[in-house]
Amino acid sequence: MKNLKITFLGIVIGIGIGLWLGVNIGREMPLFSNPFYKETLAEKMKRVSGETLEKSGRALEKTGQELQDKFSK
Repeated sequence: MKNLKITFLGIVIGIGIGLWLGVNIGREMPLFSNPFYKETLAEKMKRVSGETLEKSGRALEKTGQELQDKFSK
């Protein structure tokens, strides 16, 4: 009976830790951060605008490289 209690407790703790880490992985957050943390609107706007700026910069560089290759021939 004692082994059953220990096994059950281990399963419950394992599921809890797995959910904690799984939620953080799914949200692309650090593993040991709070999974219930809600990002504020200002933080979300800052993150999204940074990603958009980075993607547009890469697209601009790619376009510039293609133009340079096209006119250098």
